[in-house]
Amino acid sequence: MPSVFCVILIYWRGDTISKELRVNGDIRAREVRVVDANGDQLGIMSAREALGIAGERGLDLVEVAPNAKPPVCRIMDYGKHRYEQSKRDKAAKKKQKVVNVKEIRMSPKIDDHDFDVKLRAAERFIKSGDKVKVSVRFRGREIVHSDLAKDKLDDLANQLKEIAVVERPPKLEGRQMIAVLAPRTETGQKAETKQAETVEANN
Repeated sequence: MPSVFCVILIYWRGDTISKELRVNGDIRAREVRVVDANGDQLGIMSAREALGIAGERGLDLVEVAPNAKPPVCRIMDYGKHRYEQSKRDKAAKKKQKVVNVKEIRMSPKIDDHDFDVKLRAAERFIKSGDKVKVSVRFRGREIVHSDLAKDKLDDLANQLKEIAVVERPPKLEGRQMIAVLAPRTETGQKAETKQAETVEANN
């Protein structure tokens, strides 16, 4: 059976272990604790004897816990395991959704028409599954009217409340006020609830 040294992902005692593991002839320990493909303990034996058992069964000997004393090795079909792990990784990757953060900028004195344009853009982003960062930039003495900016951001969030939650309420940062809206999902609702509880506790 050929010697193989590789990086694999396996499960041992319910934990996911991802590290460089030695396989077959690359195992250096003289004695190892062996677990078979069904998870049954075969006991402590020499690595040569364990490799022989794996070979008789047409399987590989994989060192799954090299830091244990003695190291723990598992008899398994490495090729099959690698193929199945690859399928699981691809399936997990497909389920992952990349959430982008789109930014919308407006002025504190934005007129109704421009506000509606920004509102429709935010609605489009939210429906696409993206978060929306809304920023109001102040110029000169406009910052003294920060309450107007907050009203605009609150109004935007209120008009989008059916599809979005306020992940981050309006907050003044330097010369701009920023709020973040997220799609209304279970995670987003939890964030909104937590935010509401924080506001209530501070009042």
